[in-house]
Amino acid sequence: MPIDLETPNTEEALLWVPRESAPGLAQRDLHLWRVPTGTSDATEELRLRACLEMLGKDQRTRAQGMTHGTYRGRYILAQAGLRRILGLYLDAPPAALAFRYGPAGKPALANAPPGFEFNLTTAGDLALVGISLGSALGVDCEQVRPRRGLAAIARRMFEPGRAEAIAALPESEALEVFYGAWTALEADAKADGRGLFRPRPPGDRAPEIRHFVPARGYIAAVARTRLPPVSAWQTLELVDDRFR
Repeated sequence: MPIDLETPNTEEALLWVPRESAPGLAQRDLHLWRVPTGTSDATEELRLRACLEMLGKDQRTRAQGMTHGTYRGRYILAQAGLRRILGLYLDAPPAALAFRYGPAGKPALANAPPGFEFNLTTAGDLALVGISLGSALGVDCEQVRPRRGLAAIARRMFEPGRAEAIAALPESEALEVFYGAWTALEADAKADGRGLFRPRPPGDRAPEIRHFVPARGYIAAVARTRLPPVSAWQTLELVDDRFR
């Protein structure tokens, strides 16, 4: 799936506001939630048990089958964070939410209000949840770090000029350009739920895409038919005082 993208401008600073409740959501609004998913201190086992109870049966089974503790913890916290955030908007317990899935696996709420859209992305110790009303939404985040076979992946996924440019750049610059193009590609494909390797249907309009930095060492992209200016975004961080 070739894609031709400009180098992302990620210099705009975002202030992530701690929240335990959902702000009002109007047409054309964009809400981005940041959910820390790292586990390290002695309180985490209690937190993980509580979060595990918020998940659906299939999610709990999947989590309990994970043998890698770090990945298991990240999965539980990301999925519970998504359910908590959605529950804030719908005034529903996280465990009571039911999902349905599109042909390529994109989740949607089974009984969502008309036009309610969300998207989850995870990378390293971070998850992001995008919330929108009336427009399909895609969000992707990546941790910027060395990756084997960067040039080969670029040749496969991006248009020839971009792949050649990535191959010619010093590693530090190539990583930024690569991950900028990759997150845009993923966010675009997630917005309409077609999947990464399926072409856009003829006549469908490409979404607007904007990059941002959700945390040091990460890059993210959001895709929607029409995006509000960055100054109008609401950028929030999910907190839970029970585990502080």
